[in-house]
Amino acid sequence: MSETFIEILRRALDEELARDPAYICWARMSRQVVHLASRVAGSKARRTAGAQHAISEAAIAGLATGAALCGLRPVLEIMFIDFATLALDTLVNQAAKYRYMSGGQLAVPMVVRTQAGAAGGAAAQHSQSLEAWFVHVPGLIVIAPSSPAEAYGLLKSAIRLGDPVLFIEHKRLYTMKEAIAENAELPAIGKARIARTGEDVTLIAYSPW
Repeated sequence: MSETFIEILRRALDEELARDPAYICWARMSRQVVHLASRVAGSKARRTAGAQHAISEAAIAGLATGAALCGLRPVLEIMFIDFATLALDTLVNQAAKYRYMSGGQLAVPMVVRTQAGAAGGAAAQHSQSLEAWFVHVPGLIVIAPSSPAEAYGLLKSAIRLGDPVLFIEHKRLYTMKEAIAENAELPAIGKARIARTGEDVTLIAYSPW
């Protein structure tokens, strides 16, 4: 059965929440995942239904980093990548650095979900694509899936990775539909998916591009 990008993300998250007791939910104590959100339940795209309201991107990033250092595996949402600038110190100077500054003794296994790109007249402060900033940060993994099936597998892989991940969801992908294969192997992070083989030209793409 085909599901939209949003539905598949919710499915992947729900499955991971139920899989590991280290995921603790701040929004609903009956759910077993740390899930922090920067906006009212479900956000504009309703891609994280049931999330708790929070007032500060910097605060939730700091809270999630501390929780990860204490052994939990938070998944938080910053509604737009534009707002991730409000949490840059925590993401860039803290979460991305702890493993290396501690000589491997500490880890920050957390996922920051956010949406990027222009769509639907969201205006200049809600439409930027800032992934180029973040890919230059050592220790911070950046993922930008291009399809629902990719998003499903990569979100699961990101949650299980053990390092801080910025998971970028382009707005234009939210209504895309695709069926996912049951019991499919999860994709390896850092390895490209070869969509079509050839001998003459190499085209590299990500997200909707």
